[in-house]
Amino acid sequence: MKRLFIFMLLLFLFTLVACKSDDAAQPVEEPETEIEEEIVDPEETVFPYHAPLTGLGSMVELNQRIMAVMINNHNRARPQSGLDQADIVYEILAEGWITRLVAFYHSQAPEVIGPVRSLRPYLIDLATGYDAIFAHAGGSNDAIAIVQKRGLPSLDEIYNSGGSFYRVNFRKAPHNLYTNMELLRKGAERRKYAQESNLPIIPFRQPDDVKLGDPAGWIEINYHSSYSVAYEYDPETESYTRYVQGEPHVDLETNKPLTMTNLLVIDAPHKVLDNEGRREINLLNGGKGYLFQKGKVEEVDWQRIDGVIRPLKNGQEVGYYPGVTWVNVIPTQPGLERNVSYKATRNAE
Repeated sequence: MKRLFIFMLLLFLFTLVACKSDDAAQPVEEPETEIEEEIVDPEETVFPYHAPLTGLGSMVELNQRIMAVMINNHNRARPQSGLDQADIVYEILAEGWITRLVAFYHSQAPEVIGPVRSLRPYLIDLATGYDAIFAHAGGSNDAIAIVQKRGLPSLDEIYNSGGSFYRVNFRKAPHNLYTNMELLRKGAERRKYAQESNLPIIPFRQPDDVKLGDPAGWIEINYHSSYSVAYEYDPETESYTRYVQGEPHVDLETNKPLTMTNLLVIDAPHKVLDNEGRREINLLNGGKGYLFQKGKVEEVDWQRIDGVIRPLKNGQEVGYYPGVTWVNVIPTQPGLERNVSYKATRNAE
């Protein structure tokens, strides 16, 4: 009996040890905890190419020829269409105190551009500086003579390329002539103009480069008591919004204000030629200017180098920030100090 008791006790102890061993072999489950996933910002797009006139990234190589369109800026022609997709725009006087806009198209192809207006010799100087095909509706006698004598790549609604333009019925002539990039490209093909050219080399700064200069968040340019433009800087978008006669200058197709990254204002000698107020404007010999970027202003000189008007400081070219550029040309007399004013903000004293 005693032996049986001892045997049973040993069997119980052996079973107890075996169960503990099995329990030790089982993995220990830890309490569940919430694992925070690491949020990774998407990588910035790496563009293999850059637009020559804006410095902005592009997924395709942009080597087609630049198009320059003479845009009507009469008050009956505003708001215009397609200016919001131009890479560079020049504003310069035409007749009297009415300005004309020369819009250079390269990286974008608007479906509507206009109203299109006539040509002047100094507008030819602007267009040929970019080796651009230029679109217009006739022009001064001197301008047409230059085009014909030099055999320049002109798409003229009156003389040679009516099929590249169309008239709209919601405006009266001469403020109703329009075109688009597809029509212009086809017109250039019909005229057998070269479709590619040597594109200008324009230096661009890094977007985060610090801009030095005096604060200039509100700029006013007075061409005449009857016509003025202004630009207001938005620090959030780092761009300027354009105003005409105190109101935002919008695009007809989108109803959105025109904006730009760089604003260059230069003076140039002007001479009135006739009773119509047509002018001779010297865009070849350089002068003074203001360069507005990132809400700051820098006094610069300008020169025409390799055909293109460029801002310089101490003889060195000042780069643009990537984006759209507008250039306002004003008469040397009375000049920048009289016709251009700027301050830190619109409401600043």
